[in-house]
Amino acid sequence: MSTSDSFLKMEKGFDLSQAMAEADRCLLCHDAPCSKGCPASTDPGTFIRKLRMKNVKGAIRTIKQNNVLGGACGVLCPTARLCEKECSATGIGAPIQIGKIQRALVEHGWALGFQPLERGAARPEKVAVVGSGPAGLSCAAELAKDGFQVTVYEERAEAGGVIRYGVPAYRFDADFLAHEMADLKHLGVKFVLKTRVDGAKGAQKLLADGFKAVFLAPGLWGAETIQKGAKPKGVWNSVEFLSSLRDKRLAELKKAIAGKSVAVIGGGSVAIDCADSAARLGAKDSYLVYRRSFEQMPAEEDERQDAQKLGVHFMLLNQPVEYVADKKGVVTGVKLARTRLGEPDASGRRSPEKIPGSEWVLEADV
Repeated sequence: MSTSDSFLKMEKGFDLSQAMAEADRCLLCHDAPCSKGCPASTDPGTFIRKLRMKNVKGAIRTIKQNNVLGGACGVLCPTARLCEKECSATGIGAPIQIGKIQRALVEHGWALGFQPLERGAARPEKVAVVGSGPAGLSCAAELAKDGFQVTVYEERAEAGGVIRYGVPAYRFDADFLAHEMADLKHLGVKFVLKTRVDGAKGAQKLLADGFKAVFLAPGLWGAETIQKGAKPKGVWNSVEFLSSLRDKRLAELKKAIAGKSVAVIGGGSVAIDCADSAARLGAKDSYLVYRRSFEQMPAEEDERQDAQKLGVHFMLLNQPVEYVADKKGVVTGVKLARTRLGEPDASGRRSPEKIPGSEWVLEADV
């Protein structure tokens, strides 16, 4: 498979028959703990029960009416530590694969042409939503279902926010997102793209232009850095890197990554995405540098396992100190200090403590 194919092709999920077989394992809890464990209130206890009773459209309706981005959540939500963690079946075997069932139902609804969302009775009030990420889209959908006239403003060329620009296509592709966006447009939500709304003054202008309310959902596009000041050439932040994968710059990125040693700093899902992407782009070595242990990484277990299958090297119990660069200001590596785990911190995880005199340099081109 070519590099472009490996990036653009999203892995298949369950088909309907697989989803129904998995739902058959559900214990049909009266007061479903999985539903209590869903922060999006998608209510998996109800949609799985309906699927068990062969009410497929009813199951799809439950998902989409409760969560307009139900398809995206079925793919991207960390279900292992939310609804699936609460599943009663865990005590007698494996938890029900709720996310995969949810995705399968939403995709089946699209294949049927079934539209479970309806716009409410039209109201005269207009509402502006600034930002088209998950928060903005969810707000727009709820307002539209109540009959409000909703316009979403987005400064980028395409709507979707972090689920378009911050997630590699092999995890969540453009076609899947297009279906989710079509559901928003069916509700009458309008999109104004390539239009930036600047701060409080921009919001005030929208109010002056006739909008009765403005919902601000600009997103969190900043990224952490290990040192202040100018960064060496060859140092990317996660937002720059992952956005470039979506901006039709694969050839440029492959040239920058292929055959190189790449060090990714962090232990969460975003770091895993960056390390995986570097490996897929042909990096000679893709290192994931994390200051705690493997089990304490915020990334999901399946994400960590997939990274290992791709050949990502896990440099655990290593704390980044600073970038290392040559006289021309080009990065040549990152200085690390070995760590040991101390007492638990506010997160409940044991705190990493630097080991005196343990600093060393991991050579890296990127």
